[in-house]
Amino acid sequence: MTVQEQFGQIDIYVFDQILRGNIAPGMRVLDAGCGYGRNLVHLLREGCEVFALDADAAGVEHVRQLSASLATGLPPENFQVAPIEQMPFPDEFADVVICSSVLHFARDARHFLAMLKDLWRVLRPGGMLFCRLGSRIGMDFESVRPNIYVVGDGSEWFLVDEKMLLRLTEELNGVLVDPLKTTIVQDYRCMTTWVLRKRKN
Repeated sequence: MTVQEQFGQIDIYVFDQILRGNIAPGMRVLDAGCGYGRNLVHLLREGCEVFALDADAAGVEHVRQLSASLATGLPPENFQVAPIEQMPFPDEFADVVICSSVLHFARDARHFLAMLKDLWRVLRPGGMLFCRLGSRIGMDFESVRPNIYVVGDGSEWFLVDEKMLLRLTEELNGVLVDPLKTTIVQDYRCMTTWVLRKRKN
């Protein structure tokens, strides 16, 4: 089996967490905003208890079929169509919550915080939240309204900065698993990896 077949189009920063054992077989992993499951191929293969959610029904159906094709035995209802701010999962449900390249599509600060609140709600104490999202760390962008900026392709994104992410970490009573890491794509965008662990009470 090739690396490509084993891991699919996985985000390199999700791959990093797998290599370090922070996402491991047997864990209950929820991919919030799963798209077509690019970050799930390896996790489905390796026996994680995978749940996934997206607003796009076609993406969710693709993930259901991917799970079935890999003979995971996971029930189809593990894969749901729903918004991140209203996830149909109970409190403290998952060991790991992945939210990759989604939060910068928030309409405004209220929408961003509603999504973040629900991501945190479904994470068990001691669990890990992995977020990769657009930011203003390292580049300047034109502001069109509060927190909304125009990125290199003309899209309007909700962009965070370092101060905001550190403040939110504190407000959530979370602990940074890693320092904030930002990739700058020349003249286009900045993508920051924000990984938190939920404190055990």
